Amino acid sequence: MLKSLDLHPSKFYQWKGREGKENQHNGIQPKDFWLTEAERHAVIEYYQSHRREGYRAVTYMMIDEDIAYMSSSSVYRILSGAGLMRTKSIKKSKKGNGFEQPLQAHEHWHTDISYVKVNKRFYFFIGVLDGYSRCLLHWEIRESMNEQDAEIVVKRALEKYPQARPRIITDNGSQYTGQEFKKFIAFHGLTHVRTSPYYPQSNGKIERFHFTLKAGTIRPQVPLSVEDARRVVSQYVEYYNNTRLHSAIGFIAPMDKLMGNDVIIVQERKTKLADAKARRLELFAEAS
Repeated sequence: MLKSLDLHPSKFYQWKGREGKENQHNGIQPKDFWLTEAERHAVIEYYQSHRREGYRAVTYMMIDEDIAYMSSSSVYRILSGAGLMRTKSIKKSKKGNGFEQPLQAHEHWHTDISYVKVNKRFYFFIGVLDGYSRCLLHWEIRESMNEQDAEIVVKRALEKYPQARPRIITDNGSQYTGQEFKKFIAFHGLTHVRTSPYYPQSNGKIERFHFTLKAGTIRPQVPLSVEDARRVVSQYVEYYNNTRLHSAIGFIAPMDKLMGNDVIIVQERKTKLADAKARRLELFAEAS
């Protein structure tokens, strides 16, 4: 009989030995029906007012704001059932491939220059981003992008964090390959790493910030002067560093990651989730 069922005898006797016993080989699995209608309604209502955020970010935002407590998979099922999920093609991530990621703040600083068009004129956004926390440490919108401009922005970031001695990661732009920048790096006791030629993804952390900045601020708000551009960028950087949950660092705000508050935040989330699960179990037991 076992041969006809393609079942190994040892597996059969394992099953037979568990006959009549409580099923203990699997842990307790969460059940969708533990979620109350009020919780489902709260998730849908919150997501409708935060449509620009992904469902994972919304999950942790709701936990932090004490709106609802559940896993991201539960949030996905609720939103999908309500027809609110956006579909998109998924490409294989290349994050971290061939590059040693920093293990603490101020170990890697990424800097780069991006064009910013303001009222038919191009200016230059130069920023310094911490690779561990994704926090933007310093930025400026300047009228030129020569070697001196790049040095000034990095120097002002160092003035904010005088104890930092990071590895400066740049592309191969002329601002970062000249003798003056090399002297600047040596004078401040730093190390400098340039990315592979014709491969800007090597400096992808700040490249990604540039994309987010332009999509979230410059293009939709259309500043009419450089002063206006600096104002809207300043507001966005404040939001980005202190409020926006970053998916690459476990849905923690970059400034919290930089300051080491992420451990406390993660523990608070786990406590809230455990408490919510216990309350649902009690409600389920009472209903049974």
